[in-house]
Amino acid sequence: MWEQIMRVRQRAIWSWDGFWHVYKTEGSLVQWLVLNVIFGALALLLPLSAGERGMLLMGGIIILAAECMNTAIERVVDDIGTQKRDAAKHAKDCGSAAVAVTAIGVGVAWVSVIVGLLR
Repeated sequence: MWEQIMRVRQRAIWSWDGFWHVYKTEGSLVQWLVLNVIFGALALLLPLSAGERGMLLMGGIIILAAECMNTAIERVVDDIGTQKRDAAKHAKDCGSAAVAVTAIGVGVAWVSVIVGLLR
């Protein structure tokens, strides 16, 4: 039992180290964090159902996760080599696209919820 607790603890430390690295090195994560605070407050202030509120808050967190994965892709690609390669560019562009598509999805959710409030 104690060993399992220590494994969970170690995984949490590694996860926090990864998030902290992205926070320190990627300005886009800071921008997403600021937007999460703003839109999170809006989600808490608007008269939304628990499901709507949860979906919107979760969407913001998923964008942060996508940004962390994008950074991981960039680090691995850069570690392999710094020369310009088509495959490296494609990998980085696909990671960036994942963040953009996630953000678009959350934007669609916000528009849907706001339109529902206006009806």
